[in-house]
Amino acid sequence: MPDGSFKLDIVTPAKALERDQPVVSVIVPAAEGYLGILPGHAPLIAELVPGEIRVTRATGAEETMATSGGFLEVTPERVTILADTAERPDEIDVERAREALARAQERLASPPPGTDIDRARAALARATARLRVAGQIR
Repeated sequence: MPDGSFKLDIVTPAKALERDQPVVSVIVPAAEGYLGILPGHAPLIAELVPGEIRVTRATGAEETMATSGGFLEVTPERVTILADTAERPDEIDVERAREALARAQERLASPPPGTDIDRARAALARATARLRVAGQIR
């Protein structure tokens, strides 16, 4: 493994997006805010929420992915992300994400009786992350 790097695994129930890839940093959307991982980070386990995963590879290349949540495990040599979903920009259905964003915004602006506000907020966060990663919003 290159000096100053660690291995990254990103796995969803549907597929493995990364396996044993050398990276120099990972930024993830944790429940308490975005969390940055660098080589030598203390071991931890964290809950992930909808947002962007940002990876800087050992080559210097940067990549973003949208996630809907999951868990992160950090060990001295490896970071493992067990994501509910994770999508690269070219995998995102932009029109579907826009429709989901509009539905969530409508539910939150004028919630019908019985609306699950937490669920609507989560849908808004997922759609926003997908559109951000796809380069459709800032």
